[in-house]
Amino acid sequence: MTNYATHDIRNLAFVGHAGSGKTTLIESLLLKSGAISSAGSVERGDTVCDYDEQEQSFQHSLDIAITHLSSAGKQVNIIDTPGYADFIGRSISILPAVETAGVVINGSHGIESVSLRMMEAAKRRNLCRIIIVNKIDQDDVDYEALMESFREIFGDNCLPINLPAENGSKVIDCFFQPGGETTDFSSAAEAHSRIIDQVVEVDEALMELYLEQGEELAPEQLHDPFEKALREDHLIPVCFVSAQNGAGIDALLEFFARLMPDPTEGNPPEFMKGEGADMTPVEVSTDQGKHALAHVFKIINDPYRGKLGIFRVHQGTLQPNSQLFVGNARKPFKANHLLRLHGKEQSEMERAIPGDICAVARIDDIHFDAVIHDSHDEDHFHLRSIECPLPLFGLAISPSKRGDEQKLSDALHKLEDEDPCFHVEHNTSLNETIMRGLGDLHLKVLLQRLHNQYHVDVETHLPSIAYRETITHPAEGQYRHKKQTGGTGQFGEVFLRIEPMERDSGFEFVNKVVGGAIPGQFIPAIEKGVQQAISEGVIAGFPMQDIRVTLYDGKYHAVDSKEIAFSTAGKKAFIATVELTWSNSLAQPS
Repeated sequence: MTNYATHDIRNLAFVGHAGSGKTTLIESLLLKSGAISSAGSVERGDTVCDYDEQEQSFQHSLDIAITHLSSAGKQVNIIDTPGYADFIGRSISILPAVETAGVVINGSHGIESVSLRMMEAAKRRNLCRIIIVNKIDQDDVDYEALMESFREIFGDNCLPINLPAENGSKVIDCFFQPGGETTDFSSAAEAHSRIIDQVVEVDEALMELYLEQGEELAPEQLHDPFEKALREDHLIPVCFVSAQNGAGIDALLEFFARLMPDPTEGNPPEFMKGEGADMTPVEVSTDQGKHALAHVFKIINDPYRGKLGIFRVHQGTLQPNSQLFVGNARKPFKANHLLRLHGKEQSEMERAIPGDICAVARIDDIHFDAVIHDSHDEDHFHLRSIECPLPLFGLAISPSKRGDEQKLSDALHKLEDEDPCFHVEHNTSLNETIMRGLGDLHLKVLLQRLHNQYHVDVETHLPSIAYRETITHPAEGQYRHKKQTGGTGQFGEVFLRIEPMERDSGFEFVNKVVGGAIPGQFIPAIEKGVQQAISEGVIAGFPMQDIRVTLYDGKYHAVDSKEIAFSTAGKKAFIATVELTWSNSLAQPS
């Protein structure tokens, strides 16, 4: 489709546990809609969404992929997501780009951990949610138990919009034109009655018409309250399909076109203006004539095609060669080409309107979670924070080949640019580079990419423990440094008071010398000596922390006092004072 309006767009993310069949289901939808001429398979490695060599090797999605189809005059954008828990951050990060989350459930396995977490994440983002039960043709699917588990875990608002029949070889409509055909469980009439009852509860006038007059309601009368029920989380439709035999695929496409919310009907995105206490919500409309506003939800660094920034347009219209800004940057960039994505394939777009998902290439300033706009009025706009899990699994990493340090650093930061749950840090005290992710598989996949894509071989080991020394009691001490070797000597005497501070407070140096006991030009040298002792440690050679050091007295010599003398006196006075406490201890990272 080329000529469509915002109300013709449907944006949907397929989320759920690994093995639920999301990628295969998308392949079936693409085939049925005519977007592809033949269906690929995960096993053969020729699906639209699993185009990466790593994914083809694992036979599982490892990153998000975007595709689109046209059905019944609607432009449907679909985002495929990985199902492993190690990559759940990648799945959560794309939720701001869609109105609807389609949680795909393996009918044989029921609700699994990632499906549960993604249902919760979609609810936190205020998205409309649907449950898609896949693999209904399997012999061990217990439909009654499945529906009971949905109602128990997600709520009684989980209601089937169609039902499987003939052992999962077809589905029977329960909403548009319910008939009397036999189903594999329950009945179409009962399911129809329950879902209509649920929908009319959000519309008092329609409920009165339905209950008091007993009139059968046409699907057209139910469209608006159905959308409202989805928006208000009053209804979670359940659709049954088999991506393998095609059961329910036509029904799912019909659901997308007739009942799934378009960008004007879904809950609006939560844009904010300002930071911290000054942050206030701002209203963003789907008006094509207003200033352009888009949100970047994915970055891909391709070694051949360069950096790709993928974004969702929320307001206004973008054209090729549009002049745009990233966040509060004052320097604009030109979007020479607007790209529509179909797996790894890209095609040119003549324009991008509210609801469109598209990309721009080779714009270095674009980054994940950035807001793109065409007016400085939106300089400080940003989307409500995306709550991704913290990367807690760590590996120390170094290049196998000397001289590859910069090459490794560049590659790691490109991977970090792409993945909101991958973080790189450098421990200066241990001189270790640490890569952090959500689990062993997450880190394994990234290490493979370093080798395959960036041609960097690395060595890894568990991160070293960054021990620190500290004190637990205050003490006072002094040290006199006196050195005479003929000619001008060295002299400096320092009196210190040390006391413990709260954990992770660092180091504080306080000068309380009065009366000129130590001239002011020597105070920095004393602090330097103390800091040297702190960095070297007193007990076991580990840096010290959480200590306040107060310089309160001292003596100097008009001829022999020098910076080096007071630096030495400061260092040794600190060591001597710490030793007086007899209670210094080792601290592990908190």
